[in-house]
Amino acid sequence: MSQQAQPHQASEPETPHLDFAGTTPYEDYVKADVLTHLQHTLSDDPGEMVFLVTTQVMELWFTVIVHEWETAAQALREDRVPVAIDALKRSVRELEALNASWKPLGQLTPGQFNSYRSALGEGSGFQSAMYRRMEFLLGEKSASMLVPHRGAPRVHAELEKALHEPSLYDEVLGLLARRGHPIPAAVLERDVSQRHEPSEDVEAVWTAVYSADESDDIARLGEALTDVAELVWRWRNDHLVATRRAMGAKAGTGGSAGVAWLEKRAQKNVFPELWTARSHV
Repeated sequence: MSQQAQPHQASEPETPHLDFAGTTPYEDYVKADVLTHLQHTLSDDPGEMVFLVTTQVMELWFTVIVHEWETAAQALREDRVPVAIDALKRSVRELEALNASWKPLGQLTPGQFNSYRSALGEGSGFQSAMYRRMEFLLGEKSASMLVPHRGAPRVHAELEKALHEPSLYDEVLGLLARRGHPIPAAVLERDVSQRHEPSEDVEAVWTAVYSADESDDIARLGEALTDVAELVWRWRNDHLVATRRAMGAKAGTGGSAGVAWLEKRAQKNVFPELWTARSHV
């Protein structure tokens, strides 16, 4: 008679290493203690904490999205289209997370927002240097937007450098020209510190791209850029709706026009020829 099989004994998980000299390796890498002690509210309202933390989280997403778009721009300069597409696709997921940041703020009533609005003083989101770098990479250039940062030399220098560098879209148009597409010299040689203006010739190039093989790497690049543009548009609209709900048509903090300024921003398309070309395909 065979020996009765013994029930399988599940082995106990090994105890993780708990004793470290100084801080933990996790803390050394993430700097969580620094991050979680950066919240200094200026009012007694308990709702201010979520506003402050959400805004700080937005800044972190701005930082990683700028990293992705700069990675994509560099890859395009080097004709490494798959690397650029990968970076753009990562940024799409990051933009989705960034846009979700409006959810904790999107339900604010005027009373709730007013309870700590005075603590913001003249602080306003348009003063965000990292968000401005995002806008510059999208081709939304404006030298006047450097003015708020004159008192911070390092930040001002970084923004001035970004102002005079080709945008992500400028690098795309340069790639199209190197691939033999008829991008006008006036577009390629323009002053890159100025805002990109729509071009019928560029529109015609995208029309040709989309009328040909959609599996071509340029067509796939165009779709990755369109995904980015759509989410930027959604970000602007979510910002508009959240602001309109919290404060109506009142002037914004920092002297901005508030909802009126956001409405104007929400009407603009990023990478405009990618949108208009679709009417001709």
